[in-house]
Amino acid sequence: MEPPDARAGARRGPRLLVLALLLGAHRGAKAEVRLSVPPLVEVMRGEPVTLDCTPLGAHDHFVLEWFLADRAGVRRRLASAELHGTELQDKVHDSQSRSPPYQLDSRGRLVLAEAQVGDERDYVCLVKAGAAGTAEATARLSVFAKPEATEVSPNRGTLSVMEDFAQEIATCNSRNGNPAPQITWYRNGQRLEVPMEVNSEGYMTSRTVREASGLLSLTSTLYLRLHKADRDASFHCSVHYRLPTGRHGRLDSPSFHLTLHYPTEHVQFWLGSPSTTAGWVREGDSVQLFCRGDGSPNPEYTFFRLQDKQEDVLKTNLEGNLTLEGVQRSQSGTYGCRVEDYDAAEDAELSKTLELHVAYLDPLELSTGEELSLPLGNSTDVNCSVRGLPTPALRWTKDSVPLGDSPTLSLRSVTFDSAGTYTCEASMPTVPVLSRTRSFELLVQGPPELRAEETQPKAEGGWREGSEVRLTCYARGYPEPKLSWSQLGGSLAEPAPGGQGWVSSSLTLKVTSALSRDGVSCEASNPYGSDRHVFHFGTVAPQTSQAGVAVMAVAVSVGLLLFIVAAFYCMRRKGQPGCCQRGEKGSPPPGEPELSHSGSERPEQTGLLVGGASGGARHGSRGFGDEC
Repeated sequence: MEPPDARAGARRGPRLLVLALLLGAHRGAKAEVRLSVPPLVEVMRGEPVTLDCTPLGAHDHFVLEWFLADRAGVRRRLASAELHGTELQDKVHDSQSRSPPYQLDSRGRLVLAEAQVGDERDYVCLVKAGAAGTAEATARLSVFAKPEATEVSPNRGTLSVMEDFAQEIATCNSRNGNPAPQITWYRNGQRLEVPMEVNSEGYMTSRTVREASGLLSLTSTLYLRLHKADRDASFHCSVHYRLPTGRHGRLDSPSFHLTLHYPTEHVQFWLGSPSTTAGWVREGDSVQLFCRGDGSPNPEYTFFRLQDKQEDVLKTNLEGNLTLEGVQRSQSGTYGCRVEDYDAAEDAELSKTLELHVAYLDPLELSTGEELSLPLGNSTDVNCSVRGLPTPALRWTKDSVPLGDSPTLSLRSVTFDSAGTYTCEASMPTVPVLSRTRSFELLVQGPPELRAEETQPKAEGGWREGSEVRLTCYARGYPEPKLSWSQLGGSLAEPAPGGQGWVSSSLTLKVTSALSRDGVSCEASNPYGSDRHVFHFGTVAPQTSQAGVAVMAVAVSVGLLLFIVAAFYCMRRKGQPGCCQRGEKGSPPPGEPELSHSGSERPEQTGLLVGGASGGARHGSRGFGDEC
């Protein structure tokens, strides 16, 4: 806020300028002196500033003087200058102990190298121009300083909402500004319209202090009557300051919250994890109970259990938490929490209760052991007993296939297909994580059941001598049957693919006529009986294809040998007439002796010829050469 005398001086500057002009005009019509002086000059603290005083018109000689006027109107000459022709001679008379001192420039303007808050004064310029007269004008200098960062000091104590008067909330400080700034208060971003007058709902006080530097510091304190809704409110203050040319600035303080004391009005009491949506907890789990009141500061919490309408206190603390480790079924019941707040209203409900339901499921019990043996075709019932809370649901399965939801499993006219693993499952829909199972193995006793895998011949028309065949027998029963073959080489019995209690054994052999006649048998046996299967092959064809190949090979070999002998014979008879040529029918040529079976030829040649020419006897005396 500006001092009243500053505003008066600012308004007085233009009037003095007008008065000077009027006086100069009144003294004579020959000449007059007019001055150009800005009535208000604004500058930031620390910046240089120049005050202008320029005589208007042409003057060969004048004297210019600068005066500093105080609030009482007393003037002190600061500097002067005299114009002779074109040369201006200046002189500083009194710097008022200012540092740096006042200066005049070449045009007679007053120069302040660094504007200070103390320079906020009225500066009078007086010009004497001889016959032209005398004129003066006043320039008002305003120096602005931006204040330091805004500081706020909130009340760190505990403020009670039960008080019926306004309490001190915080103090806001703005230091070293000029002119004095303004302070406003905000709650949750909304400006608080509080008066300066003391009242029970809210007000603020303000104090301005001028520092040794001449700068101004402002302090504002806020008082409010508080309510419970203020427990989460955010407060802060803002400093608004002015700048040259009509501009403004704003500096906000950090926001803060208050610590309030207010009584409890409502209490919440609930069961923490682990729990189900229906409020059940598993036996053996650790259970947490939470209790919260809406009072501040946190009251004391008392946890108790109701038994026969009597409170059994379990724990008292300020945290509002109670943990039950490894809870048991016997701990089911009613639990309560009470808030010990003596400032609460009489009608406030400070106690809450809840029901703790402990779910449990005991191991299942079957009316039979882990194994149940039944003769083939017999019937029986197996019962599954369970104890639990809430009531569990039962289900029977066999090899994961559902059978029924009754506690009793009925087995009627059992077969070998009935053998397997039966499981009783107990579960709780309201407590999904709680379940149990119990199983037994059903063994069906009886003579073996035998099944053979017939093998078809690879060749069309049936089996052939020497063909390889693989025979397989499957058997099941209890005790597990033994598999044997009428021929050697059968494999050991092993579980067959697909389960169902089947075992299998295989035998690989070659088909013969004897097997075709007698067959191959597979037998399964256990203490309750046996079963037998005979594999038959029907008519087994000989290996005709292989016999024909052998006969053909012998014929080719004999023919080749005869060809070699004939060729050798022709070579021996080379040069003789008719050799290896077709001769005339009748007697041999002259000079050629007639061959006979009793001739003198070598035995091997004679034998070969006889054996090789079967037509010799048929043609009588016909010679060999004709056979060539």
